[in-house]
Amino acid sequence: MDLPFIVATLTRRGLLTPGRPIRVASQLGALRKWGWSLAGELRQAAARDPGRTAVIDEQGVELTYQELLDRAERLARSMRAGLGVQAGDRIGVLCRNHHGLIEAIVAAMLLGADAVLVNTGLSAAQLTTVAEEQALRVLVHDAEFAERVLGLPAEVHRVDERGQEELIAGALPGDQLQPPERDGRTIVLTSGTTGTPKGARRPTPHGFGPLVSIIDRIPLHTRDTVLIAAPLFHTWGYAALQVAFALRATIVLHRRFDPATTLAALATHRCDAMFAVPVMLQRLLEVPPPTPRPPLKVVAVSGSALPGGLAPKFMDVYGDVLYNLYGSTEVSWASIAGPADLRQAPTTAGRPPHGTRLELLDHAGEPVPDGRVGRIFVGNEMLFEGYTSGAHRETHDGLLNTGDLGRVNADGLLFVDGRADDMIVSGGENVFPSEVEDLLAQLPQVREAAVIGVPDPEYGQRLAAFLALHPGETLDPQAVREYVRHYLARFSVPRDVIFVKYLPRNATGKVLSRELRRYYG
Repeated sequence: MDLPFIVATLTRRGLLTPGRPIRVASQLGALRKWGWSLAGELRQAAARDPGRTAVIDEQGVELTYQELLDRAERLARSMRAGLGVQAGDRIGVLCRNHHGLIEAIVAAMLLGADAVLVNTGLSAAQLTTVAEEQALRVLVHDAEFAERVLGLPAEVHRVDERGQEELIAGALPGDQLQPPERDGRTIVLTSGTTGTPKGARRPTPHGFGPLVSIIDRIPLHTRDTVLIAAPLFHTWGYAALQVAFALRATIVLHRRFDPATTLAALATHRCDAMFAVPVMLQRLLEVPPPTPRPPLKVVAVSGSALPGGLAPKFMDVYGDVLYNLYGSTEVSWASIAGPADLRQAPTTAGRPPHGTRLELLDHAGEPVPDGRVGRIFVGNEMLFEGYTSGAHRETHDGLLNTGDLGRVNADGLLFVDGRADDMIVSGGENVFPSEVEDLLAQLPQVREAAVIGVPDPEYGQRLAAFLALHPGETLDPQAVREYVRHYLARFSVPRDVIFVKYLPRNATGKVLSRELRRYYG
């Protein structure tokens, strides 16, 4: 990425604002010595703004950047002295959004250990499999998961919230930390919507490039107050944490998402920005907005597709502040849609940010023309380093296959049609569930919609639509079919229309298709 662009973007976002020379020198020294990992980012923030509030959580805990760093260092020293953790080990983190999760990740990085971010929605059996496959030495977990971790292998040290506080309090003085012999990696588990998740190794940034790619298109600024509603164990929530540390922001965290509580926190803490997943925006719209409205300048979402109509509905209430990032655990980011893009085309994934290459290729590896569906390949500075199992994704000319299908329109906007393996073939016709879902979501009675393919003896597959309605609303299945038939081709009409109380989702808001298929045995 070219230097003039980096300097211009950092200047616009307030990162090059002059400060006390000794603190600026200490900040740069921290980055030079500790690098751009989460530990390095926390160190630079503590060096430049030691007394600034770093984290506020709903239990009333407020920590400055210096206090957060001190606690993470004490935890790291105790893990090394008392649990024998060293560079190359793996520390699992099974926590909801609170300061303890951050401290555990940073402590792992300070020791050169890998932090494995564990999805809080995993079953006990899945958790045991993850612990074995990732060869965890330690699992730091919230107290609420005590029963779920009982079946872990005996060699895994289990540290609950009380144990974490005891390790921090009992750290020996004078045992100074030095940069480890190897950088610790963050291992993010794939969403696991179809079974046991895979571990994906995230690279450590090597400079300002990744940060600049994001904040050039999403106007976040130094010392903003940011509420991170997306789970921190998810790629999007973790990315928000990295950006917040880089900007020396104040981070507001809640263990669980609740729309009314979230709106109250946004107003109380005068939040400038929020990171969320799309389903959270749907829930926020079901609660009356507070008066006065939160002073939001940015609401950044990622993790799943924006349902049809959600973007304009949200912006009509909270202003043109919505930014939609399309990416994945493997490619980090691919494209970003701003408010103007979403007003023009509410389901668009936007355009690639600076320094990102995006191509749509056919199965022979050749580019497809505008308007035609192709496989989405992406190249940027933060492509993952492979799965911990040793498996890799298909690449082409330095670009990584996202596994998604999409198309680019004449204006250069990307539209993601869905996963390649989610495409339904019904009677020889290709159908993308997202197109039908977006249409159904626009019915005023529908709270949320999901469409899947189910076996059919005549057509191979047929479409089944699952609809969760707003309280007190009703719909006739035949009326739903006629509605779809009016707008889409006949092969896109769902033969089965099933009404449910809610759609089953994982902790990051993605619909669990395997749960829906249980209706068919």
